Amino acid sequence: MSEGFGSLLRCPDCDLLQVLPPLPRGGTARCRRCRAVLARRRRHGPENAYLLTLAAAPLFLIANLFPFLILDLPGGEQSSRLLSASWALLEHDMPVVGLLVFFLVFLAPLAVLTVDLLVLGPLSHGRRLPGAARLFRWAEHLRPWAMLDVYLLGIMVAYVKLRDMASIEFGTAFFAFLATLLLLVAADAVLEPSQVWERFGRQTRAALGALRSLGGLLSCHRCRQVLLPRPPPPGQELRCPRCGAVVHRREPAGIARSWAYLLAAAALYLPANILPVMTVTFLGETRTDTILSGVHELALAGMWPLAVLVFFASFVVPIVKMTGLAYLLVSVRLGRGAARGARTRLHRFIDYLGRWSMIDVFVIGLLAALVTAGEFATITPEPGAAAFALVVVLTMLASASFDTRLIWDSPRGTDDRRAPA
Repeated sequence: MSEGFGSLLRCPDCDLLQVLPPLPRGGTARCRRCRAVLARRRRHGPENAYLLTLAAAPLFLIANLFPFLILDLPGGEQSSRLLSASWALLEHDMPVVGLLVFFLVFLAPLAVLTVDLLVLGPLSHGRRLPGAARLFRWAEHLRPWAMLDVYLLGIMVAYVKLRDMASIEFGTAFFAFLATLLLLVAADAVLEPSQVWERFGRQTRAALGALRSLGGLLSCHRCRQVLLPRPPPPGQELRCPRCGAVVHRREPAGIARSWAYLLAAAALYLPANILPVMTVTFLGETRTDTILSGVHELALAGMWPLAVLVFFASFVVPIVKMTGLAYLLVSVRLGRGAARGARTRLHRFIDYLGRWSMIDVFVIGLLAALVTAGEFATITPEPGAAAFALVVVLTMLASASFDTRLIWDSPRGTDDRRAPA
């Protein structure tokens, strides 16, 4: 370990300064302190991700052009397309939720797919488009919001709810959507962002074992480039020379933003569970459903796995996210130095779970789009759905605003951000 050079990195979760030796093919480097994944080496990762994304592009177009689900009701045949859930919510005077579903199911996936093609294609041939690094940085921001996988689970729940009401057929677009999702999941599995950033600009190198002589280095929290904190020109902010992001030692006002999002989500959580999320009219009988009554209905139908899934995603996960984030924020405010690793893992868990709570919102939009047969059968979204959608979005924003590096800052003000010798 005393000879040679390696990539100089600060862990994005705990800010520990480390020098990574060259990784073997298929190798993974983890932080010595918090076990966060720092880098992976994938054979031809950007090239393979580009080919998979290229194959997914025409399938995503087909998924949006042809019928998605077809419902055969006595009052007439109803068909829906991929974006019908969004249009149905807009038609029922829920513009915020309708636009949110449009963003999560179409706009964000389309933007990520397009940027990956524009960035990875030229990089695979040793070239790059002007501004490609900034485009890739924004695509990395959008990836958690591209929820095609969550939408697929919403389709499964909607199918179970409707199969006793009418005959359901899957259209051409559904199979194109499924193939698109599988290809994009495979592309994400082989794409290693650090390999992409390395092609935009070489990672700062340092001699192995030279950490004792290094100090005063900042790290870009977007592309993880390590740089000296040179003062920017008057009136300007320090920016990463590789990706163009503004560089801060810690996210400015991150704690305040996280508290604001969390408190807003907590205020909406009770209405989201008390107010009805949809009204169902079937054969002249009308009933209103809340989130928990929908879970009860799945359980009565014998669909216990889906009932548990929906209960966990729609009821348990929001509580876990809000209580967990509140604990993290309070512990940072009190300057607690214990259980730092456990608190960091808690935040990773919260961050991963956040998006899956959107299942219920997708289900309501799909049902409202499919069941529109007048007095025979109609499903109408209600205000509880809007409140719940906002809870999910606000908790995701609260988690994204929280800077886990604050957990590892020494309460005594000493610098403990270097790896032990």
